[in-house]
Amino acid sequence: MAVWASETARSILEATLPRRWAHTQGVAAQARSLAPIMGDDADLLQAAAWLHDIGYAPELAVTGFHPLDGARYLRDVLGAQDVLCRLVAHHSCAVIEAAERGLAEELVSEFPPASEPLTEALIYCDMTTGPDGRRLTVEQRLAEIHARYGPDHLVSRAVEAASPRLLEAVRKVDERLQVAVG
Repeated sequence: MAVWASETARSILEATLPRRWAHTQGVAAQARSLAPIMGDDADLLQAAAWLHDIGYAPELAVTGFHPLDGARYLRDVLGAQDVLCRLVAHHSCAVIEAAERGLAEELVSEFPPASEPLTEALIYCDMTTGPDGRRLTVEQRLAEIHARYGPDHLVSRAVEAASPRLLEAVRKVDERLQVAVG
């Protein structure tokens, strides 16, 4: 599944959104690094990492909310697995931004959240990768998002509201990794 996802993401993002493509490659690398703690879900996590931001592509943007647009494309056009669509729809506490946009009910009714370990792992991958694909601390990533959007933007407000959950998810995954690799 991860190979298909990487090819799909490349075809959607590489030419039109090269910076987003760089971020996506970094997020996927983080997902590969979590294989020791993901077990049978390692391939699924990598697929979600490759596909989490495809909804930014202009040809997929319908609502302007990339998690929902990407998940709908995966479901409606590509016939992707339900759990993969749900991970894309809810990546990095997307429901909080969906509420800011008036789309929370739509998001949750179409795509119920995925399991906690998978959700936390995808948060870890996204929130420890900068826009250019380089690894960052979660604190650096949150600061970068705030700086990029500015304090009054709805994305900044959503990230601020989600910060405790994002920080906790990264902490939990870090702990799981430390136990697994000793």
